[in-house]
Amino acid sequence: MPRAYEIETAFVAAISIGRGGRRTVSTTDFVRELGHVNWHWTLAEANRWIETHQHSFRDVSTEEGERRTFHLFNPNNGGR
Repeated sequence: MPRAYEIETAFVAAISIGRGGRRTVSTTDFVRELGHVNWHWTLAEANRWIETHQHSFRDVSTEEGERRTFHLFNPNNGGR
């Protein structure tokens, strides 16, 4: 049975840290991690959750559609 607190855990598990420390998360990775904890969301549902609950992540997608990419936005570090 899925538990609400596992959504946040799945989001954190989906975050990847690139060279230079940039933290990004793709909607597809988030949906995959949600599946591991018995949450079965569409890409649109995952995007809505990120937009609603993760105010420090900004959309940096380069293409249209539901497969989106978000990165950690730090206003104290110039938005990088």
